[in-house]
Amino acid sequence: MKNKYLFVLMMLVCITIAGLGLTTAYEKQQDLAGTDDLKIVTSFYPMYIAAMNVIGDADGVQLENLSEPQTGCLHDYQLTPEDMKLLSTADVFVVNGGGIETFLADVAEEYPELTIIYASAGLELYEGNPHVWMNPELYAKQVHTIAHELSEVEVVEEELAAAFENNAHNYIAQIDVLVQQIVSLKGDTEGEPILSFHEAYGYVANAFGMTIVGEMDLDEERQISAGEVADMIQLIEEHDVELIFAEELYGKSMGDTIQAEVDAEVLYLDPITRGEYEATAYLKAMQNNIDLIHDAFHDHAGDSDHEHQ
Repeated sequence: MKNKYLFVLMMLVCITIAGLGLTTAYEKQQDLAGTDDLKIVTSFYPMYIAAMNVIGDADGVQLENLSEPQTGCLHDYQLTPEDMKLLSTADVFVVNGGGIETFLADVAEEYPELTIIYASAGLELYEGNPHVWMNPELYAKQVHTIAHELSEVEVVEEELAAAFENNAHNYIAQIDVLVQQIVSLKGDTEGEPILSFHEAYGYVANAFGMTIVGEMDLDEERQISAGEVADMIQLIEEHDVELIFAEELYGKSMGDTIQAEVDAEVLYLDPITRGEYEATAYLKAMQNNIDLIHDAFHDHAGDSDHEHQ
């Protein structure tokens, strides 16, 4: 009888162990199934928002962004161990290109099988400046490139590729609304001399047909010399500059200094290098930039009309 009970006990133990084994195997299978998703990593904020819109609600796709640099832009950014770990799991790396991601050579060497999509490929850079997303017309082309290149990735099936292309088409239509607003304002802005205190705003000026007569790159903290301030004031006076483009985070001090000396307005525009991680983030930020420029020119026109009365 004792042997019978012992046999039953051993059978129960075996069944329990087998059950645990099957459960573990099932969980591992589920984990492996998760890795079948297309893993897309973006280099920084504007590329993430573009890729987010291209992907939309498509199934089987994971999207993540690298660690955010403290300055927003990627100038001299060093990849963190977390970044490298993330890239080791990626199928596709979406980057802006144009030289802004100085670490790309290291990534390509470390992960030779990683597909890298250069969103600015084929675009003519403004004086070698890589901040092309700041011109909505060029940003729309970046979105198109991302969608097209993702559709060409070997593991992407036809249905998913079609979703990418359709999502990009819809997003580009929304971007085109911004483009048309800029076109309608160019009658007022064309040829207007401006100063820029951020490298990214060369593309804003270009989009509006403005002429940059002086530029300082203040996208990081640095000491401004009295000589630099004097040079900017001289340019303002020489070219009758009425508007200055700056980023509030790093350009406010310089902007306040200039406005205390001359009659010029500083517009604090968003370089769109950081913000909310939502699909409409770029549209909202660029719309706000356009509104600021629109209001500045209309205010100036009103002041001018008032002076002539």
